[in-house]
Amino acid sequence: MQHTTRRNPWGWVPTLYFAEGLPYVIVITLSVVMYKQLGLGNAEVAYYTGWFYLPWLIKPLWSPFVDLLKTKRWWIVTMQLLMGAGMAGIAFTLPLASYLQWTLAIFWLMAFSSATHDVAADGFYMMGLDEGEQSFFVGIRSTFYRLATLTGQGGMLFLVDWLLKSSEGDARQAWMQAFYAVAALFIAVGAYHAWMLPRPQSDQQRGITARGLMSEFVRTFVTFFQKEGVVPALLFMLLFRFPEAQLGKMSIPFLMDPVTEGGLGLSLKDIGIIQGTLGPIGLTLGGILGGWCISRGGLKRWLWPMVWAISLPDIVYVYLAYTQPTDLVVISSCLFIEQLGYGFGFSAYMLFLIYYARGTHETAHYAIATAFMAAGMMLPGMLSGLLQEWMGYRGFFLWIMACCAVTFVVSSFLKIDKDFGKK
Repeated sequence: MQHTTRRNPWGWVPTLYFAEGLPYVIVITLSVVMYKQLGLGNAEVAYYTGWFYLPWLIKPLWSPFVDLLKTKRWWIVTMQLLMGAGMAGIAFTLPLASYLQWTLAIFWLMAFSSATHDVAADGFYMMGLDEGEQSFFVGIRSTFYRLATLTGQGGMLFLVDWLLKSSEGDARQAWMQAFYAVAALFIAVGAYHAWMLPRPQSDQQRGITARGLMSEFVRTFVTFFQKEGVVPALLFMLLFRFPEAQLGKMSIPFLMDPVTEGGLGLSLKDIGIIQGTLGPIGLTLGGILGGWCISRGGLKRWLWPMVWAISLPDIVYVYLAYTQPTDLVVISSCLFIEQLGYGFGFSAYMLFLIYYARGTHETAHYAIATAFMAAGMMLPGMLSGLLQEWMGYRGFFLWIMACCAVTFVVSSFLKIDKDFGKK
């Protein structure tokens, strides 16, 4: 591969995937914590933040234009600077009386920029590295994406907790200062990448016409829906995570709400330790174990153990809701087990997306499959707060366990090649 400028991949691959992970966790997870702390009810939090999945849902509609217009390097740097400006915009509008409308709009624009950045970054990774380097750095990029999760869920909540103490409990002031800090960090990352990213010879604006692009765009979607087993595949993509889509939105409110309201009454510092450290560690270990098992036995052999693994550990929330323990070790252990099982079971889901996307238009078909994944998270998540307020936490978590039956049903219809995924 020829390059007009060559940079050591260690100088940009880790920071690129850190920059990919941080905005996602801020938009999807930290927004829930912030709005909950600022006094919104669970139904409002789930409904409003559920809309933030929309850009990831519809990104296949505009991803071809990332290829057509400008270079992927340009898109990466521009989106990073826009996201940094968006974080500063959140901080600037928080003191306003109409903060809710402003921050919701800015979060949505950040989600749009982050989804666009994902498309450009993944394409640039393949252009900026040769095949050997791509294989070597695939674990590095995953590690730094997880590190971004730790920084967002753990570090940011630690920072807000510390700022709350220094601002005498003024939540808006604490979140405003935290967002200014992360905005400065992200703008610095964008400026760094403007200097550090290589300029691959292949990263050029394409000469395809708008008519040619539309023709290819339509062909991509038509061939996706013409694949064998499309109906069971779509049901699996949409509903495999049906319990998790609801549970994910209500897990942090459950940890935050006082014991008198059925929650656990944890501080932001405690939530940061659990959700920002132990949770991602369990998720990562489960994912590593899942990948290893599939590589040894194939996806078909491990599908049902993984269905059980992603479903059964949800029962820890039933236990926590009924016992409401105060021991942080007990709570952390329960959530670590749930995340470990989720990481193990989620391996089957992600590998099936790769399995279904095989063939012509593989990259585009995978993007469409991930859009259905986002839809499966968005729609149930938006209603989860309303259900929780109606059922209470105990009833809601029992409902989640009942919803696990949906995961089993949609998995039963899949037909997978015996040796797929096996080394």
